[in-house]
Amino acid sequence: MVEIYDSHEQSERVKGWLRENGSAIAIGLILAFGGLFGFKQWQIWHVNKARQASAEYQTMVKLLDNGKLDDAVANYQTLQANFARSAYTPLAALHMAKARVDAGQDDLAAGLLEYVMQEGRPAPVQVIARERLARLKLDQGDPDGALALIEGAPTDEGFEARFAEIRGDIYLAQGKREDAIAQYKRALELHETGIGYQPLLEMKLESLGVTPPGSSES
Repeated sequence: MVEIYDSHEQSERVKGWLRENGSAIAIGLILAFGGLFGFKQWQIWHVNKARQASAEYQTMVKLLDNGKLDDAVANYQTLQANFARSAYTPLAALHMAKARVDAGQDDLAAGLLEYVMQEGRPAPVQVIARERLARLKLDQGDPDGALALIEGAPTDEGFEARFAEIRGDIYLAQGKREDAIAQYKRALELHETGIGYQPLLEMKLESLGVTPPGSSES
Protein backbone atom coordinates (compact mmCIF):
# COMPACT_ATOMS: atom_id res chain seq x y z
CA MET A 1 0.00 0.00 0.00
CA VAL A 2 1.34 3.42 -0.98
CA GLU A 3 1.62 5.88 1.90
CA ILE A 4 0.49 9.42 1.20
CA TYR A 5 1.74 12.19 3.51
CA ASP A 6 0.39 15.69 3.75
CA SER A 7 2.77 18.61 3.22
CA HIS A 8 3.52 18.94 6.95
CA GLU A 9 4.44 15.28 7.31
CA GLN A 10 6.59 15.41 4.19
CA SER A 11 8.36 18.51 5.46
CA GLU A 12 9.08 16.89 8.83
CA ARG A 13 10.44 13.74 7.19
CA VAL A 14 12.71 15.77 4.92
CA LYS A 15 14.04 17.74 7.90
CA GLY A 16 14.68 14.53 9.80
CA TRP A 17 16.47 12.96 6.86
CA LEU A 18 18.63 16.04 6.42
CA ARG A 19 19.52 16.03 10.14
CA GLU A 20 20.72 12.44 9.77
CA ASN A 21 22.42 12.79 6.40
CA GLY A 22 23.10 16.48 6.02
CA SER A 23 26.75 16.32 7.02
CA ALA A 24 27.41 13.58 4.49
CA ILE A 25 25.74 15.62 1.75
CA ALA A 26 27.72 18.71 2.70
CA ILE A 27 30.96 16.78 2.57
CA GLY A 28 29.96 15.32 -0.77
CA LEU A 29 29.22 18.73 -2.20
CA ILE A 30 32.47 20.14 -0.88
CA LEU A 31 34.41 17.29 -2.45
CA ALA A 32 32.52 17.56 -5.72
CA PHE A 33 32.94 21.32 -6.11
CA GLY A 34 36.45 21.17 -4.68
CA GLY A 35 37.37 18.48 -7.17
CA LEU A 36 35.88 20.47 -10.03
CA PHE A 37 37.71 23.60 -8.93
CA GLY A 38 40.93 21.62 -8.52
CA PHE A 39 40.58 20.12 -11.98
CA LYS A 40 39.98 23.54 -13.51
CA GLN A 41 43.01 24.90 -11.70
CA TRP A 42 45.07 21.96 -12.92
CA GLN A 43 43.94 22.61 -16.49
CA ILE A 44 44.93 26.27 -16.23
CA TRP A 45 48.28 25.33 -14.69
CA HIS A 46 48.92 22.73 -17.39
CA VAL A 47 48.12 25.18 -20.21
CA ASN A 48 50.36 27.83 -18.66
CA LYS A 49 53.23 25.36 -18.29
CA ALA A 50 52.87 24.33 -21.94
CA ARG A 51 52.94 27.97 -23.03
CA GLN A 52 56.01 28.69 -20.96
CA ALA A 53 57.81 25.64 -22.35
CA SER A 54 56.87 26.63 -25.89
CA ALA A 55 58.18 30.15 -25.32
CA GLU A 56 61.51 28.88 -24.00
CA TYR A 57 61.78 26.47 -26.92
CA GLN A 58 61.00 29.12 -29.55
CA THR A 59 63.48 31.54 -28.00
CA MET A 60 66.20 28.89 -27.90
CA VAL A 61 65.66 27.92 -31.55
CA LYS A 62 65.77 31.56 -32.63
CA LEU A 63 69.01 32.11 -30.74
CA LEU A 64 70.58 29.03 -32.31
CA ASP A 65 69.47 30.14 -35.77
CA ASN A 66 71.30 33.40 -35.09
CA GLY A 67 74.43 31.56 -34.00
CA LYS A 68 74.08 32.50 -30.32
CA LEU A 69 74.82 29.12 -28.80
CA ASP A 70 75.94 30.41 -25.40
CA ASP A 71 72.77 32.46 -24.97
CA ALA A 72 70.59 29.53 -26.09
CA VAL A 73 72.09 27.27 -23.44
CA ALA A 74 70.27 29.22 -20.72
CA ASN A 75 66.90 28.56 -22.35
CA TYR A 76 67.69 24.89 -22.75
CA GLN A 77 68.72 24.64 -19.11
CA THR A 78 65.41 26.23 -18.11
CA LEU A 79 63.53 23.64 -20.13
CA GLN A 80 65.51 20.85 -18.49
CA ALA A 81 65.01 22.22 -14.99
CA ASN A 82 61.38 23.33 -15.14
CA PHE A 83 59.79 21.40 -18.01
CA ALA A 84 61.56 18.05 -18.00
CA ARG A 85 58.35 16.17 -18.90
CA SER A 86 57.40 18.50 -21.72
CA ALA A 87 57.70 17.25 -25.30
CA TYR A 88 59.47 20.53 -26.09
CA THR A 89 62.53 19.57 -24.05
CA PRO A 90 63.66 16.58 -26.16
CA LEU A 91 63.00 18.60 -29.32
CA ALA A 92 65.14 21.38 -27.88
CA ALA A 93 67.85 18.81 -27.16
CA LEU A 94 67.87 17.78 -30.84
CA HIS A 95 68.43 21.38 -31.89
CA MET A 96 71.06 21.86 -29.23
CA ALA A 97 72.84 18.66 -30.30
CA LYS A 98 73.12 19.93 -33.88
CA ALA A 99 74.51 23.22 -32.64
CA ARG A 100 77.05 21.36 -30.50
CA VAL A 101 78.17 19.31 -33.51
CA ASP A 102 78.51 22.46 -35.60
CA ALA A 103 80.63 23.93 -32.79
CA GLY A 104 82.86 20.85 -32.73
CA GLN A 105 81.55 19.75 -29.34
CA ASP A 106 80.78 16.16 -30.28
CA ASP A 107 80.81 14.76 -26.75
CA LEU A 108 78.19 17.25 -25.59
CA ALA A 109 76.13 16.49 -28.67
CA ALA A 110 76.30 12.75 -27.99
CA GLY A 111 75.02 13.26 -24.44
CA LEU A 112 72.07 15.27 -25.71
CA LEU A 113 71.19 12.64 -28.31
CA GLU A 114 71.39 9.87 -25.74
CA TYR A 115 68.96 11.82 -23.58
CA VAL A 116 66.50 12.15 -26.48
CA MET A 117 66.76 8.44 -27.20
CA GLN A 118 65.45 7.81 -23.70
CA GLU A 119 63.01 10.67 -23.18
CA GLY A 120 61.90 11.81 -26.64
CA ARG A 121 58.19 12.06 -27.37
CA PRO A 122 56.53 11.10 -29.63
CA ALA A 123 58.38 7.87 -30.36
CA PRO A 124 59.75 8.91 -33.80
CA VAL A 125 61.80 11.59 -32.03
CA GLN A 126 63.75 8.80 -30.33
CA VAL A 127 64.42 7.18 -33.72
CA ILE A 128 65.71 10.47 -35.13
CA ALA A 129 68.06 10.84 -32.17
CA ARG A 130 69.32 7.28 -32.62
CA GLU A 131 70.06 7.85 -36.30
CA ARG A 132 71.86 11.12 -35.60
CA LEU A 133 73.93 9.58 -32.85
CA ALA A 134 74.86 6.72 -35.17
CA ARG A 135 75.99 9.22 -37.79
CA LEU A 136 77.97 11.09 -35.16
CA LYS A 137 79.74 7.89 -34.09
CA LEU A 138 80.49 7.10 -37.71
CA ASP A 139 81.98 10.57 -38.23
CA GLN A 140 84.09 10.01 -35.11
CA GLY A 141 85.54 6.85 -36.66
CA ASP A 142 83.45 4.34 -34.74
CA PRO A 143 81.48 2.37 -37.39
CA ASP A 144 80.98 -0.57 -35.04
CA GLY A 145 79.35 1.67 -32.45
CA ALA A 146 77.20 3.26 -35.14
CA LEU A 147 76.04 -0.12 -36.42
CA ALA A 148 75.21 -1.29 -32.91
CA LEU A 149 72.94 1.72 -32.48
CA ILE A 150 71.13 1.10 -35.77
CA GLU A 151 70.73 -2.61 -35.19
CA GLY A 152 69.53 -1.97 -31.64
CA ALA A 153 66.65 0.26 -32.72
CA PRO A 154 63.27 -1.02 -31.43
CA THR A 155 61.81 0.00 -34.81
CA ASP A 156 62.78 1.76 -38.01
CA GLU A 157 59.19 2.31 -39.15
CA GLY A 158 59.03 5.45 -41.25
CA PHE A 159 62.84 5.64 -41.38
CA GLU A 160 63.61 2.51 -43.41
CA ALA A 161 65.35 4.38 -46.23
CA ARG A 162 67.43 6.49 -43.86
CA PHE A 163 68.51 3.44 -41.88
CA ALA A 164 69.40 1.58 -45.08
CA GLU A 165 71.52 4.51 -46.23
CA ILE A 166 73.43 4.80 -42.99
CA ARG A 167 73.98 1.04 -42.96
CA GLY A 168 75.54 1.51 -46.39
CA ASP A 169 77.80 4.25 -45.03
CA ILE A 170 78.80 2.06 -42.09
CA TYR A 171 79.54 -0.98 -44.23
CA LEU A 172 81.60 1.19 -46.57
CA ALA A 173 83.63 2.48 -43.61
CA GLN A 174 84.14 -1.14 -42.53
CA GLY A 175 85.44 -2.04 -46.01
CA LYS A 176 82.35 -4.11 -46.88
CA ARG A 177 81.81 -2.75 -50.37
CA GLU A 178 79.18 -5.21 -51.58
CA ASP A 179 77.13 -4.88 -48.42
CA ALA A 180 77.28 -1.10 -48.77
CA ILE A 181 76.07 -1.30 -52.37
CA ALA A 182 73.18 -3.55 -51.36
CA GLN A 183 72.08 -1.10 -48.68
CA TYR A 184 72.31 1.91 -50.98
CA LYS A 185 70.18 0.09 -53.54
CA ARG A 186 67.68 -0.79 -50.85
CA ALA A 187 67.56 2.84 -49.74
CA LEU A 188 66.83 3.88 -53.33
CA GLU A 189 64.03 1.33 -53.56
CA LEU A 190 62.50 2.63 -50.38
CA HIS A 191 62.89 6.18 -51.64
CA GLU A 192 60.09 5.46 -54.10
CA THR A 193 57.67 5.89 -51.19
CA GLY A 194 58.91 9.44 -50.71
CA ILE A 195 61.57 8.78 -48.07
CA GLY A 196 65.24 9.55 -48.51
CA TYR A 197 67.39 11.73 -50.77
CA GLN A 198 67.72 10.17 -54.20
CA PRO A 199 70.51 12.23 -55.84
CA LEU A 200 72.89 11.64 -52.95
CA LEU A 201 72.20 7.91 -52.95
CA GLU A 202 72.82 7.75 -56.68
CA MET A 203 76.13 9.60 -56.23
CA LYS A 204 77.19 7.12 -53.57
CA LEU A 205 76.50 4.18 -55.88
CA GLU A 206 78.23 5.86 -58.82
CA SER A 207 81.29 6.52 -56.67
CA LEU A 208 81.48 2.75 -56.18
CA GLY A 209 81.27 2.14 -59.93
CA VAL A 210 77.63 1.04 -59.83
CA THR A 211 74.89 2.37 -62.06
CA PRO A 212 71.90 3.27 -59.90
CA PRO A 213 68.78 1.18 -60.54
CA GLY A 214 66.60 2.85 -63.15
CA SER A 215 69.44 4.90 -64.60
CA SER A 216 70.49 4.43 -68.21
CA GLU A 217 73.96 3.11 -68.96
CA SER A 218 76.30 5.82 -70.28
